Parts: sequence; structure tokens; C-alpha cells
Amino acid sequence: MSADVWLDKESPEVYQALVETGRAAGRAALSTGIDKRLIELIRIRASQINGCAYCLRIHVADAIALGETTERLAILSAWRDSEYFSPVEQAALAITEDVTLIADVQHRRRLPDDDLSTLTNGQIAAVRWLAIVINAFNRVSITSHHPVRPEQAD
Repeated sequence: MSADVWLDKESPEVYQALVETGRAAGRAALSTGIDKRLIELIRIRASQINGCAYCLRIHVADAIALGETTERLAILSAWRDSEYFSPVEQAALAITEDVTLIADVQHRRRLPDDDLSTLTNGQIAAVRWLAIVINAFNRVSITSHHPVRPEQAD
């Protein structure tokens, strides 16, 4: 028995359901006015907290392809201590951290101090769904021990 059981390969129907849930969460976010770059920032921030190298590699590349800057990506983990992110982005990142750190009682006491007034209820729900889904993907990749290697130059 191997410790490296790839959940996506062993239970493809369950993994596909998660993929479809992720797509639905993305569509819901877009329909509320959350832009594609912010969707990627949400995915990246949760993946940073969880230490998911596999998801970080994917979503950082996606964010860059959408025009996100390396400067903002470099400072993302310290977003609270910078002026790089808009009030909407700050609210979304606060929600993302709240969902990702759900078991951390000390952290959860901080969310009421964050200003979420820049988001509609629909946007708050959409950000929570995005965070829930990326947390699930992080757990699939981390527990499956998906390899993360530099791409080989031809």
C-alpha cells in the first residue's frame, strides 16, 4: 500500500464533481462582478496559507496570464500591511483567510474588524465558495502528494 494515493486518479468521479463545483463557484463570482484576477488572488492566498505548492504553481501562472503583477503577487501574503490592494480585494482576502483558517479561533475574532461593506451579499457568498473550493483542491493535492517540479526546458 502506497501513501501516495492520488485521490483524483483513484476516485475520478468525485474529483470531477469538485472540478464542476469549482467552475460553478467561478461563474458565480464572475456573475457578481468579482473579476478574474481577484478570483486568482483568492485561490493563491488560500493556497499560500495551506502550503499547497501544486495549486500555487497553477494559480500564480493563471494570475500572471490575466495581467497580475509579480509585485502584487510577491506582497500578497502580507496584504494587510500594504497599500497594493483595493478595498474590494482586501475584503475578499479577509474572507478567504477567515474560511481557510476556520479552526483558528484567535484569527476568526479578527474578521468583524475587517471592512466587508465594499462587497454585496452575493459577492461575499461567491468569495466564500471560491475559498471553500480552493481549500478542497489544496487538500486533494497535498494529501495526494502531487509532484511539483520545475518544468524542463527543451
